[in-house]
Parts: sequence; structure tokens; C-alpha cells
Amino acid sequence: MASMQLNERINAVERWILANPNPPQQRPWTWVYKAGRTTYALVRDIVNGQLTLHAMSLVYTTLLSIVPLLALSFSVLKAMGVHQRLEPFLYQFFEPMGEQGLNLAEQILGFVDNMKVGVLGSVGLALLVYTVISLVQKIEVSFNAIWRVPDMRSMGSRFSNYLSVIMVGPLLMVSAIGITATVLSSTVVMRLMDIEPFGSLIITVSRMMPFFLVVAAFTFVYVFMPNTRVKLRYALIGGLVAGFAWQACSMVFASFVAGSTKYAAIYSSFAIGIFLLIWIYLNWMILLLGATISFYLQNPGSVAKRQRVRFSPELQEKVALAMMWLVSKPFSEGKKAPQQEMLEQMLGVPGEVTRRVSDKLIRGGLLSLAGAHGDQLVPGRALDLITINDILTVARQDEDGVVERLPRILPASLDVDQRHGCDRTLSELLKQEREQEAPALQTP
Repeated sequence: MASMQLNERINAVERWILANPNPPQQRPWTWVYKAGRTTYALVRDIVNGQLTLHAMSLVYTTLLSIVPLLALSFSVLKAMGVHQRLEPFLYQFFEPMGEQGLNLAEQILGFVDNMKVGVLGSVGLALLVYTVISLVQKIEVSFNAIWRVPDMRSMGSRFSNYLSVIMVGPLLMVSAIGITATVLSSTVVMRLMDIEPFGSLIITVSRMMPFFLVVAAFTFVYVFMPNTRVKLRYALIGGLVAGFAWQACSMVFASFVAGSTKYAAIYSSFAIGIFLLIWIYLNWMILLLGATISFYLQNPGSVAKRQRVRFSPELQEKVALAMMWLVSKPFSEGKKAPQQEMLEQMLGVPGEVTRRVSDKLIRGGLLSLAGAHGDQLVPGRALDLITINDILTVARQDEDGVVERLPRILPASLDVDQRHGCDRTLSELLKQEREQEAPALQTP
């Protein structure tokens, strides 16, 4: 009895989160409601296991690609003699693993210094670039899965975008560090430090600078990696949450490593390898969780009971009718054409559903893309030439031709497309078929 009451309460809370007809409209309750929905979706995705699978896959790829990645990233910085400025960030990454982690960072930097990109030869350089590209490609696959993006970048854009970020990104970070150091050491700032509370504020900002750079790096990844448009404010929120989570996880993991003398005694020299795997896995989980938060904040309609919404015929028909109405009404009134993203927010259903339906309507000639960025929707033909039956026909259409491959075993009286006589039972249809077959059997 108690368990049934608990399940009822859980279901009631779930319905309030997912299908609340009257969500809060005033702050701060709107923020609390959105935070609750996002947290629900985040926990659901973690329990579902897809994020953990992506994180584990990225751990394996990272172990294979970390040295080539650093070699390519440091190559431009070495030519300019400023690669030492990025080394503290590498030490900061391995610092939670204790003294052995710092030794591991030194060994990795030694490998990077010994790897001469210019003397690898054409085959060696091609393999180096391929290893790095495969890592970034797998990251994009994980981010596209979070953002429900079906297509990846083209092959040409992968090489151009990936390599530009890998080689130019560290240079931009070094430039940001240099500019920050110059500003903090300027005469004006030095004078302000003698005046309180500006002095304490400047010291706090300088101490928080590594955290700000981590948040900036996370935000940049969230904006760049998915093959879709990500709004900066949502990427920044995801970056802030991931940055705080990374700092907290660093302290917890450092205390765990410091108190794990038993593990070191059992696993001996393999302990550092185990700690490295766990630490890389936690970092990827934090990065993917931040991306998930950005996705659900930008697409609140995607918060549903299941990660992948079941695409039922009823759902696609009603979404198709609603989308055609929302597109046709401003068109008939001479107003601005609505954007796909605005329609998703108005309908309140997952974006993957609206995009799938809109793509089907576009292929059926009922909708067309418009606008400078091709993200606005307008009717595909005159409104007096579009009927409700046209919309339903396109929504129900089997574009893959699977229906045509069904075996011809249904009787002629059982037409799945007809709308009349649908209240007849199977018993009546079978009886009718037997009556039709009886004369044929009696014929000599």
C-alpha cells in the first residue's frame, strides 16, 4: 500500500513536470520550473546510459589521441615560442591525481617535445592528422546525439574546421592569457590594488582566472561542436555548470586519490593508470552533462518521459496540422514568416518531432524554406490549393515504400486507407470472405 502511494506521488510529480497545463509564469518560479524539468531530463539520460556509453567511448579515443592532439596543438605555439604558457593548464588537469599525475604530465610533455611534426614524413603526418580528426569526429558524434542532430559535417568541413580549432584555438587561449596578464600588471590596475575594495576584488579575479578560462573553453566547445546552431547564453549556462562541477570533482577526486593507499598497494604501478581512466571518464561526463543542460535549456519541448519520443501516427498528423496552421496564418496576414525554432517552442513538443514533420511537409511541397538563413517556413503553394486531406496525406505518406513490400494477404474488403465502414469487426470480415470463397469452391 505504501509503495503504491509512493508511486502515485512520483507519477503526480512527473506529470506536473512533463505535462503541466498551467506552468508557472512569474519569476523566480519559472526558473525553478525550468530547472526542475532540466534536472529531470538530465537524471533520465544518465539512468538511460547513453551518456555513460559516449563518455566511455571517448575515454578510449582520448588515450590513443592525447599525444598527437597536443603535438598538433603545440606545433604552432612552439614556432612562436609561447608553448610554455599552456603547460600550466596541462598540469592543472593532472593535478587531482597527485604527485604521480604531475609526473605523468611531465612524461606526456616529454613525448610531445620529442615528436617532431616536421620530420614525420607524409605517411606519418597523415596518420597523426587522422588520429586527431577521429577524436574530434567522435566528440561531434556524441554532441550531435545529445542535440538530436542526424547529420554530421561534410568531410571537407571536418578537416578545415577541426584543424583550424586544434591549431588556432590554443593560440587564442595563449593570447587571452597574455592580454589578461598585461591588464593585471598595468599601472592603472596596480594603483587600484592599493585602494579597497578594488584590491581584494582584483586579487579574487586573478585567482579565479583559471576557472574563467575553463568556463570559456567549455562554452566554446558547446557552441562549436554540435552540427547545429547553439545560442551563446545557453552554452554559457552549460559552461558555468560544467565549470563548477569540474572544480568540485577535482577536489573530491584529489581527496580520493590522497586516501587511496590501499589501492596503490594492491595495484602497485597500475594504480596511476586506473586513476587516469577514471579521471578522464569523469571529465568527459562533466563535458557531456554541460552539453545536455545547454540542449534542454534551448529546447524545453524536448523534456519528455523518454529520451526518444515514439513517433505515433496521431502525433505526426496533429503536429502537421498545427504547423501548417501556424505557418499559414501569418502568411495570410502579411506578417513575418515564423522560424522553425519558434514553432518548436510554441508547440511544446520535442524538436526532433517538429523537424521530422516539417521536413516531410517540405518534401511534400506543402512548406518551403525562406529567409536569409533558410530557417523560416512559408506555404509551398497558394493557400486555396492546400486542403486538410493534402496535409494528412503527406503526414501519413510512407516515403520509404515499406507499405508496398507488404505481402498481398489482406482481403479486398479490408482497406486500411478507407474511412467508411471502420466499425466492422474482424469476425464479420472473415465471415464475408468465407461466403465469397464458398461459390468458388463449389464450382466444378
